[in-house]
Amino acid sequence: MGDLKQELKQRRPFRSLAHEAHLSILRTAAQFEHAFESALKPHGVTATQYNVLRILRGAEPTGLCRQEIGARMLRRVPDVTRLLDRLEDLRLVVRERGGSDRRLVTTRITAAGLKVLAGLDPVADKLTGALLGRLDEADLRALIDLLGRVRDRM
Repeated sequence: MGDLKQELKQRRPFRSLAHEAHLSILRTAAQFEHAFESALKPHGVTATQYNVLRILRGAEPTGLCRQEIGARMLRRVPDVTRLLDRLEDLRLVVRERGGSDRRLVTTRITAAGLKVLAGLDPVADKLTGALLGRLDEADLRALIDLLGRVRDRM
């Protein structure tokens, strides 16, 4: 089992068990994020872009407005508009203004975006299996439940 104190080369004890748990969550999330970014890099897509494409695939066929995309993202980003600009430049999403309300802009994933996701799904699945493969179904359900309980308090 991974010993966080050794990983961090920490000599002193943690201030509390809760502090150790907090640091363990942060360390694990950072390692997951790094592994995911590394797996996606050869495909020319960042983890944040992949997340937006995944969100938009789930919102098909209606698409979503910028604010709704931002609210659904795993990690909040300061400028969703600029992120969508880049995805639009890559022709992975398309934005359309609303009929009667020209302020409403709906973003949808394109066929090219769906194709990119179809190619990345096996990459994400393989990585997820490699990272979480040591946990059985009961462990995964317990982990999901525990992390959900932590988020519920936020």
